[in-house]
Amino acid sequence: MNKGIWYAIGAYVAWGLLPVYWKWLREVPALQLISHRIVWSFLMLIFVILLARQWPAFRAAVRAPHVLRVYLGAAVLLGVNWLTYVWAVNAGFIVETSLGYFINPLLSVLLGVLVLHERLRPWQWVPIGLATAGVLFLTLMYGSLPWIALTLAGTFGLYGLIKKTAPLGSLHGLTLETGILLLPALLYLLYAEVTNQGAFLHVDAATDVLLVGSGLVTTLPLLLFAGAAQRIPLSLVGILQYIAPTLQFLLGVGVYGEPFTADQFVGFGLVWAALIIFGVEGFLAHRAQPVAVGSR
Repeated sequence: MNKGIWYAIGAYVAWGLLPVYWKWLREVPALQLISHRIVWSFLMLIFVILLARQWPAFRAAVRAPHVLRVYLGAAVLLGVNWLTYVWAVNAGFIVETSLGYFINPLLSVLLGVLVLHERLRPWQWVPIGLATAGVLFLTLMYGSLPWIALTLAGTFGLYGLIKKTAPLGSLHGLTLETGILLLPALLYLLYAEVTNQGAFLHVDAATDVLLVGSGLVTTLPLLLFAGAAQRIPLSLVGILQYIAPTLQFLLGVGVYGEPFTADQFVGFGLVWAALIIFGVEGFLAHRAQPVAVGSR
């Protein structure tokens, strides 16, 4: 099997199982946990850049003012996404977080149409309509918007939109984003320490190791994903991405006992049907494209 496929599977399985890791840290407040994630991720990414001897190139690239403006927006979206996700997991809403990441690819397509003026094939409108119907149905059944799912899908969709035209590669870009968030994260951790709310070095050794390890569980899947994107077609990456929310959904229902009602099944079912149609349509459209002369 292509090495890139294994990289992609590794990345999405890691993201799918990530709720287990955050559950181990459920006693740490979400904002404090995210602050540690930012700090240790930044240090891990800097280590990777130094190891790859890319520090001079990184330092030169981030000095441009327009680069900083672009990545400031990306950093804010990433921070909101991480905070919402970790809080939701430890508050018992893993199923709804999975809905957000099921919706995200379809929202990204819609953003491409509205912002980048991309054109959709007629059948691509069908899954968007079905997903919208699923969200509306869940809203009616809940009595309120599924805000966790929509926040996760919205922030990550907008984050992807910024990254699509951003000037830096994935490694340098994520390093700059976490670097932008580093000072607020350190200030909050200092505040938590001064007010005797800090968890690091105050609970037990296992908690300390897990907090430091949050940098590794953040950066490793991203590096695997970057390796996969370089080796296999984007269409295959798109299909494999559903491993993560599927695992999250199964964890929420099967392991952590979150409720999954008949009404939720209908709403999720509409989204799942949308994803199936979207995937099949994309596969058939790709197969129908003429093969270039001399290609292999």
